[in-house]
Amino acid sequence: MKRVTGIGGIFFKCKDPKATTEWYQKHLGLETNPYGATFEWYESTDSPNKAQTQWTPFDENSKYFDKDFMMNYRVENLERLVEELIKEGVTIVDKIETYNYGKFIHILDGEGNKIQLWEAVD
Repeated sequence: MKRVTGIGGIFFKCKDPKATTEWYQKHLGLETNPYGATFEWYESTDSPNKAQTQWTPFDENSKYFDKDFMMNYRVENLERLVEELIKEGVTIVDKIETYNYGKFIHILDGEGNKIQLWEAVD
């Protein structure tokens, strides 16, 4: 079973998310949206399937994640993976949440860093 298939997003805390987004747009050319910026790519060189990686600055006081950053990893079959992670003793922080763009859950890595797993709807 595949587990992580790619980086789903990079999230970090900053003093002013709006100004940070504008800076990256102006100086580095990111095509921004209300959530930050979305990078599209293909699953492999011969694949017609597009995938996405999300870049998002959060307010420095956000409680969505504890550290200054949080990684989001793309996965396949989130329910099955969570079952395996539970068997392996991995800490599951919350329950799977489903949105029109995919399913999400948070886990802790071996050092207690919060990680988000995402089964995308591409």
